Parts: sequence; structure tokens; C-alpha cells
Amino acid sequence: MAYNEFAYFYDEFNGAADYDALFAYIQNELRAHGVTEGILADLGCGTGDLTLMLTQAGYDVIGIDRSEEMLSVLREKADELDLTGRLLLLRQDLLELDLYGTIRAAVSTFDTYSHIGPLDRFEQAIRKAAYFMEKDGVFIFDLNTPYKHQHILAGQTFDIEVEDALCHWTNQYDEATGRVDISIDITYHDTAEQFHESFCEYSYPLETVETLLQRYGFAVARVADGEDFGPVRPDSPRWIITAVKQYTQEEKA
Repeated sequence: MAYNEFAYFYDEFNGAADYDALFAYIQNELRAHGVTEGILADLGCGTGDLTLMLTQAGYDVIGIDRSEEMLSVLREKADELDLTGRLLLLRQDLLELDLYGTIRAAVSTFDTYSHIGPLDRFEQAIRKAAYFMEKDGVFIFDLNTPYKHQHILAGQTFDIEVEDALCHWTNQYDEATGRVDISIDITYHDTAEQFHESFCEYSYPLETVETLLQRYGFAVARVADGEDFGPVRPDSPRWIITAVKQYTQEEKA
């Protein structure tokens, strides 16, 4: 899934996100597993607020996204902060990830991996991330939970208004596949121009996610609520998962 027109409004529509809390949690998890420097990939970096925070924290960050529009917004932000020379941006599909070398850590937030499914594609994305991960490397990513898809998004519509535009967001849940079909209609106030985008999300039982991580050499170190970063609850809308790579690709071979 790649945002197009929506990329230019992503930050406004995502304005309630607590990036400071997210960054603090991720940094604490990285430090807890000995990752204080080195190459870190932000998989599905979007418009890059977290990407820039990690760069400012001293990591050598590679920001990766399918959307050139998202990367364009991120480049502008990096220029304003004079970080362009410290940040490598790649336009890639996470299913075809090619980092040309190993990484110390990877992060992926705001439901990027929820958009990748169905399950065989999700597994491929896990496998690709694992391939480039050093031994003891740390992979931190979040996922929308089945609870969120079934009880929060299913059949719901949301109207999100910002200064420049109105976004009408609709969700249709398919219980048989665990998929939510999402439709976004954007109307600009000044010009009355309209744009439509659609995509889908998938959710999986936590046991399924853990099994796939283990299949590709990760040990799950922690699973927390992805909103408040406390213990997982039955009604947690998002998980944030910390997994540690147990071997290098060469060792496995």
C-alpha cells in the first residue's frame, strides 16, 4: 500500500499521535538490547517524524517507503532540520527489500505491517527484514489487533477535518479473511477538488505473528500495548512487538 494524495495530509490527519512517547519507548527498547548506535532501518517511514527523531538520536537511519509522495514530504522536513546528509531514503517495497548490507535494528510503526497482508505476503515481509538483520539485532514493529478490526473499525465511518480539507474514511470488515477494506475520500475546501484512495489492512492472532518471527530467527522479547506502551489487554487496539535476531543469515546457512 502506498499513499498518494493522502501523503500531503498524513501529518495533519495523524496529529493526535504521541511521537514523543513512541520515540521514548522505542529508544528504551533499543537500549535495553544494547543497540545505542549503528544502522537502523525505518520500514514504511511515511512522512518521517519518527525517522528524523531517530536520526537526531545518533543512529544511521535508512528511511524506506513505497510512496514517493511520502518520501518527498520527509525530504523537505530533513532539509529544514539540516539532516539530509545524515539520512538515506530509499523508495522500496518491503516485500522486495534490498539494503545492500546488514542492519543493527529496524522499526516499523503506524500499522505498516498491517497493510502488507494477506498472510503469505506478511510472512515474506518478515523474512526480508530478518535477512538483513545482524545477530542480536532488534526489530520493533506494531500491528493493529483483531480486536481493533472487529470492534473499533468494522463498519465505521470517520470524518476528519483539517484546515485545508475534509477526509471521509470508511471501513468494511471481512471476518473470514481478517481484512478491513478502507476507503478515503478527500475534498479540498478551497477548490472542491476530490480524490479517492482505497487500501486494506489485515490482522492476525498474536500466536501466528510470534510463530512467523520464530521461523525466521527472531525471539520475541516483549509485546506491549501499542497505544499506552503498558501491558497488553484483551481490548488493546495495537500491539508493539520487540523481537531479537538469534543468528546471522550466514550462520543459518
